[in-house]
Amino acid sequence: MHKILLAEDDNDMRRFLVKALENAGFQVSSYDNGLSAYQRLREEPFEMLLTDIVMPEMDGIELARRASELDPDIKIMFITGFAAVALNSDSEAPKNAKVLAKPVHLRELVSEVNKMLAA
Repeated sequence: MHKILLAEDDNDMRRFLVKALENAGFQVSSYDNGLSAYQRLREEPFEMLLTDIVMPEMDGIELARRASELDPDIKIMFITGFAAVALNSDSEAPKNAKVLAKPVHLRELVSEVNKMLAA
């Protein structure tokens, strides 16, 4: 079973995403801020980091950068209303990260997660 770490500060969105991913057969650990998610990444490996960009304590781009330092093979996907920020060539977001814009459709999310994990 693929392990996904989810960082999303919106409680309703986080619950929605967790339910959709678990229903699709993924094991999901979720956190409401980047710092807590990063601390979990330091404790155990995950195959994918699924993160919002704008969050308290540590934003998603910093979280993704640090996650890549811990595990260069971790797959990273941003789900954000600020896609232009993640796609900005000046940002420190990992270059191989996938960006999905909010609102995201569950089928698209599950499909993209499956593609990234299969690659």
